[in-house]
Amino acid sequence: MTASLSPSRYCRSPDYTPAVRFLDHLAANGLTGDGGLYKGAARHFLFWLDRRAIALNSVDESIVQRFRRHRCRCPRYRAQVSTSVYLNCIRRLVRFLEDAGDIPVAGGTGCTDAHLGDYAKDLSTEGYSLVSWRGHYSEAEHFSCWLRFSRQPGRDIDDRVIEQFVQHCCRCPITRKRAKLAEPTGQKHRRRGARRFVGFLRARGVLQPAVVSKPPEDHRIAAFRSWLERQRGATAETIRRYVHEVTRWLWKLPPDLAAYDAAMLRDIVLKQPQSRSRSSVRLTVTVLRAYLRFLSARGECRPELAHVVPPARRRSKKLPRHATQATIERIVASCDTTTSVGVRDKAIILLLARLGLRAGDVWALRLPDVDWAHGRIHVKGKGRRRSMLPLPQDAGEALLAYLRQARPPASGDRVFLRVQAPFRPFSSSAEIAGIVSRVLARAGIDDVPTGSHVFRHSLATNMLRSGASLDAVGTVLRHSHRSTTTIYAKVDTAMLQRVVQPWPEGASC
Repeated sequence: MTASLSPSRYCRSPDYTPAVRFLDHLAANGLTGDGGLYKGAARHFLFWLDRRAIALNSVDESIVQRFRRHRCRCPRYRAQVSTSVYLNCIRRLVRFLEDAGDIPVAGGTGCTDAHLGDYAKDLSTEGYSLVSWRGHYSEAEHFSCWLRFSRQPGRDIDDRVIEQFVQHCCRCPITRKRAKLAEPTGQKHRRRGARRFVGFLRARGVLQPAVVSKPPEDHRIAAFRSWLERQRGATAETIRRYVHEVTRWLWKLPPDLAAYDAAMLRDIVLKQPQSRSRSSVRLTVTVLRAYLRFLSARGECRPELAHVVPPARRRSKKLPRHATQATIERIVASCDTTTSVGVRDKAIILLLARLGLRAGDVWALRLPDVDWAHGRIHVKGKGRRRSMLPLPQDAGEALLAYLRQARPPASGDRVFLRVQAPFRPFSSSAEIAGIVSRVLARAGIDDVPTGSHVFRHSLATNMLRSGASLDAVGTVLRHSHRSTTTIYAKVDTAMLQRVVQPWPEGASC
């Protein structure tokens, strides 16, 4: 061995300065465990770098892996370098030297570390519990650490990079219980934490916005979408459903619109998979007729083609299921107003029960829609029709109690929010129906349909039985056609018994 590699001389080498600073850093930050192991690992790694003539500023994960695989014959350092504990000490040293500037971080991969503190404050502002806060922050810290060691470009993080992080064989120095990280639950937590952290960085302008590459849309579908929005005034959800349905069978039609004929259009409805439900077939009929009317309005097909589409077979309409007024009051009383969830659920149930609102009406309700001065609320119903309804006393009191006591602080103006962080509005009206189902389950009521529409049916039925006219019921339910309200006349059995005529004796069937 040459004199330059003598252990005694190397111990006096200036290359040991990073190791000393590293140990001082660990001591200042409350190092627990075997400090001698960190000291030995740091000195061993730096000695090995000097012996291999590897510059300190070129160290990365590949160099750490070379150190792990070398057959150690280093004087005074015959350690088990392949163990995970020993390698974690090396990786902590590398990360410290990156922070200190001794090892350059190429491509801006270290930029995410500088925002971990702001991310922690953002989690606290969102109102996460301590357990959730720790989970999200630890995943963000793990992701940032992995970005460093994998040398990922700092501003080009996309779903592909996140998936690499999810699937990587973890050797990061900050993680524990690596066996659990390989399980599906651990991968799910990795993916969720990384996506939230990346979204936070994009919102602050640290990372580039996500580039969503969509295939070019068919010009026929694009024109149909524009027609639905501008000419028909359809909502975004209706447009989404119609466009999705058109995309499913448009490829069956020829590009030449003049070649459309009755047989071709009827086959779209009649030759469908047996697995499709009746409601799905009815949607096909509705959308196909709308698409043909769109083409007819543009003068691209014959107007009579819209009439060749066969009607969908319908089941006989069932009577609307409803609950008695006593059952409705039991459901309202079952809400536990000592909890935030109960206060919110009671306000939702009373709006559904007293005003007959649809789930979508409650979901879309905003703070400016409530006119407290005049005791009214503005409701945006089907077809973007806005209506003004009186706010009953008990429903208003429940809504006010929710806004004062249970509604979490949020920047948006949606009335009803989730009770767990992040405090955001419900994703769709289906969550309102889910709340109704959970309220019924907690109340132990199993003879009522699980869904928000049962309150609408019950309100109409109970109004008719109390002597209200069909026109009054239609006004409360905001029906655009009187024929829609007539179905509730069938459930008033007491009235039907008064007007029914006796069966003629001896008459044949």
